[in-house]
Amino acid sequence: MAPGWLLRKVSSRQFILIGAIAVGLWAGLTAVLLKVTVHYLQEWLVSLSYSNNWIFVVSPALGIGATYLFVKLVLKGDLARGTSQVLFAIAKKSSFLSRKEIFSHAVTSALTVGMGGSAGLESPIVQTGSAIGSTFASIFPVGYRVRTLLLACGAAAGIATAFNAPIAGVLFAIEVLLVDISASAFIPLLIAGATGALCSKIILAEGILFSFKHAQKFNYHNVPYYVVLGIVCGLISVFYVKSYLAVERIFHVSFRSNLTRLLAGSMLLGGLILLMPALFGEGYASIKLLATLSPDKIFGGSVLQNFFLQSPWILGAAIFLIGITKSFAVSLTLNSGGNGGNFAPALLVGACVGFSFAFLINTTSITTLPAANFCLVAMAGTLTGIFHAPLTGIFLIAEITGGYDLIIPLMIVAAISVSISRYLSPKSLDEEKLSQSDGTLTFSKEAHVLSEFSAKNFVEKDFAPVHIESNLRGLTDAVAHSKRNVFPVVNDRGSLHGVINLEDVREMMFDTSLYDSILVKQLMQKPVEVITVEDDMNIIMEKFDKSGVWNLPVLDEHGKYLGFISKSRILSNYRERLRS
Repeated sequence: MAPGWLLRKVSSRQFILIGAIAVGLWAGLTAVLLKVTVHYLQEWLVSLSYSNNWIFVVSPALGIGATYLFVKLVLKGDLARGTSQVLFAIAKKSSFLSRKEIFSHAVTSALTVGMGGSAGLESPIVQTGSAIGSTFASIFPVGYRVRTLLLACGAAAGIATAFNAPIAGVLFAIEVLLVDISASAFIPLLIAGATGALCSKIILAEGILFSFKHAQKFNYHNVPYYVVLGIVCGLISVFYVKSYLAVERIFHVSFRSNLTRLLAGSMLLGGLILLMPALFGEGYASIKLLATLSPDKIFGGSVLQNFFLQSPWILGAAIFLIGITKSFAVSLTLNSGGNGGNFAPALLVGACVGFSFAFLINTTSITTLPAANFCLVAMAGTLTGIFHAPLTGIFLIAEITGGYDLIIPLMIVAAISVSISRYLSPKSLDEEKLSQSDGTLTFSKEAHVLSEFSAKNFVEKDFAPVHIESNLRGLTDAVAHSKRNVFPVVNDRGSLHGVINLEDVREMMFDTSLYDSILVKQLMQKPVEVITVEDDMNIIMEKFDKSGVWNLPVLDEHGKYLGFISKSRILSNYRERLRS
């Protein structure tokens, strides 16, 4: 009764604004709690590792193992990982997310990342915020569009809180989650993002926030180097996506049980971290060391520290190697049973690539490039290339650097990187993962509208079926009692054998001498295409285009005739959906 009373007291627009504040506050406080927990847990582990290098090997395995047990015992094995699952819920589940996702991703990612798992918190934060928005909306009798908007508000607040970057949070929700966006959605998203950022600003300490104050002024003489950096970032982004998915495929083929995946992944991850401690956890500490021009410190605790630091060339190459290896470390973490995301790893990859690019060029004495700037700009480049979200990457770096001094190189590198990434790999990482589980989902606005339709809702059953053993007289009788021009031919079991078009038999129908001599089976034609009720609407439209007809028969999973689907009816509903 209370939800209904509230909706009667306020307008729809007022309700959305109230919901944006409530969801933003809820998601923001949850993200703050998660960030603080992981920060102090990692600090404690790092302090232990100074005298015990084996901590780097053991603690990630313990975190992944604890996550595995929590998922198995508490969640009963049900944990849908990744931002791609939010996209799936929007497209296929009317934006409904399970209420247990409000806490499941926060707990599992805290165990995984807090204990040193090589992944980020932002994807779990997005899933948690989205679940909060969906849950809040489900309390009230609201429709799909309002529920989707509040879901996106939760995601925007989560990203805004994680980075104290409200604009980046809003742009992330628009670029990644909301395929179909209208101008009216901006204000609720801005309110939710601002609310989340306030939680971050008021509660989180400076050491926990991811911010930089060391960026130098932009020098236009360095534009050619930024262009080359954009190309490198685009190529590295494609490599990240391909290598991440390759490890995932290898794991599922090579290891049949979850336990063997956990053991193998944890051991390999521990070995990588022992060689390159920068792979431990999210990687923000390493990013800060690079941006503050202290690259030697990111190898502290490595068994190969002396080798990596013996010359500038080896140091630069080693930092680049960290960026290359991060995708493998993340995939090992997640596919062995941990929970986390690729947002923070994408930033670490960019930081390593940008710093090593400038550092190695500076070593040649050809010119002197601002390594900190290239580090920050490349972060936007790789984030853009991996997620295909250029505005998010540009404004995230602009916000965490406290100004727009680097906006021009950010735009150059992001534009080039995403162009190369889309050319070589048309789908982002989330889209690739989602297409593996449901290849029918698409991400353009037009195709997304079609994906919301169900074939079952378009079946028309007012076509007069004709028995296959009937003659022309029986067909004529069916024509007399039908307003349709197409007639399905069926047997006793209701199976479809063919179709008859009125235009093909019109002349025969006026020759009564043929009524008993010509059989229906002589007049029917095999349908050029048939539709099943499980077909995706994009596949159905392809069948219409291929066949060139305007009505196609529909069969159930057993081949039994159900009715016809009209192309004109689909197009009419499609146009109406776009107008709404």
